[in-house]
Amino acid sequence: MLQVCPNGRRTEGVPVSPAEIAAAVRAAADVGADDAHLHPRDDAGADTVEPAHVAAAVGAVRASTPGIQVGVTTGEWTAPDPVERAAKIRAWTVLPDHASVNFHEDGAELVAEALFERGVAIEAGIFSGTDGARRFLRWPHAHHVLRILAEVTDPDPRTATDTAKALLNELGTQHGRPVLLHGEEDGAWPVLRLAVRLNMDVRMGLEDTLTLPDGSPAADNAALIQTARALLPA
Repeated sequence: MLQVCPNGRRTEGVPVSPAEIAAAVRAAADVGADDAHLHPRDDAGADTVEPAHVAAAVGAVRASTPGIQVGVTTGEWTAPDPVERAAKIRAWTVLPDHASVNFHEDGAELVAEALFERGVAIEAGIFSGTDGARRFLRWPHAHHVLRILAEVTDPDPRTATDTAKALLNELGTQHGRPVLLHGEEDGAWPVLRLAVRLNMDVRMGLEDTLTLPDGSPAADNAALIQTARALLPA
């Protein structure tokens, strides 16, 4: 599975409005993306889990690209109080197919429970260099998540692969869930190649990196997805 992450927390050079996000996902799907991970934005351009903005972004993507699986972030920066964040999730009027929950963040379990209540599948975000793996593995519902989003935050291409291997070692295999492995910045492509070798799900997009494997700037999300697709087995 190849997921596109079109914007993330970047503030420049990425799609922000629902229409821009939808167009980016459509272009990425046309060259091979199977799934989308969105960061809906509020009127000031900040990441949000506010029901109206989630509905606008998810609805726009579904209208532009019917059939694609659509996920959103629930990162703590969208609403620092996890109780408030969970309440906003319970108030969503348009439900994404899945949502990421970062298990190193305070209140991750509360957020996950709210998603379970709404019938939204969970991507368990496990960041390298945090206690996310330990917290996730001791959570009683770990085996119920859609997949693990193994997030390698080491941007150094010389060490990102080893950091990824260490993260996977922390996670082990007892959880029994699929793993989507991805890196960021200059570490994104080495980690993607490792994920391909390990037959894991992958993602690519302007959230993770602004450059192609040769270091040249990527024109857009579609250029990144097309390049990533070419690296996957036929």
